[in-house]
Amino acid sequence: MGMKLPANYRPSRDEPFMNKRQLEYFRLKLLAWHTELLEDYNETRNHLKKGERAGSDFADMASAETDHAQELRTRDRERKLTAKIDQALERIENGTFGYCAETGNPIGLARLEARPVASLSIEAQERHEEEEIRGLRG
Repeated sequence: MGMKLPANYRPSRDEPFMNKRQLEYFRLKLLAWHTELLEDYNETRNHLKKGERAGSDFADMASAETDHAQELRTRDRERKLTAKIDQALERIENGTFGYCAETGNPIGLARLEARPVASLSIEAQERHEEEEIRGLRG
């Protein structure tokens, strides 16, 4: 890919769904998000290293431990999100990006704009969530 997009370009319903411009737009959006997550990851890692040397009294150590646990949870969420971004980038490469993995129907520009890692249409996602809820109750 790597085509140059106009600075103000936004995908539109007036153009063919998942044309080269739209795919490049989402590819760049996913890459920027990926870079942001890596920067956050490195910042968290550096903060954790500094925290290992900080605090000597019990209150400081307890506070540092709570911060450490929260940062590890955040790092785990970021790791999972990074994997989803990588999967979305793969779907761009193989031509399946923007289409529901379950039905094959277009996911829709608004959903992709809000959640570019989406692999299911809203209807399919709601069905999965309902099945999960029923499974938890059952």
